Amino acid sequence: MRETERSAARLVREAPSLDLVFDLLADRQRRYALYYLSEARDGVATVDDLVEHVSRLEDGPGEPGRASVRAALEHVHLPKLADAGVIEHDARSGTVRYWRQPSIEEWLEHARYKERS
Repeated sequence: MRETERSAARLVREAPSLDLVFDLLADRQRRYALYYLSEARDGVATVDDLVEHVSRLEDGPGEPGRASVRAALEHVHLPKLADAGVIEHDARSGTVRYWRQPSIEEWLEHARYKERS
């Protein structure tokens, strides 16, 4: 097991604090990415898939929006989620693996419901 996998597995076993959960879900683009990952069959998606999904929810498809979303995901949101142990991001393969966490899932589902209303 790679060191990052061990670190992520260790962090995921520990329930994140409520402050951390709310901090992670406070940003709309992070929530949109987590919605997509939580619905993925195996919790794995490509960065391209996440960019497309978040861009579509943000302001519809289009190259300018996608470039901005990609930059935000790759440089801000995915690193923040990885540091919290919620995801593992392999930049070389362009894949993201979501580590399901009940306390995050609970609030994520509530946020999804409120945003769809």
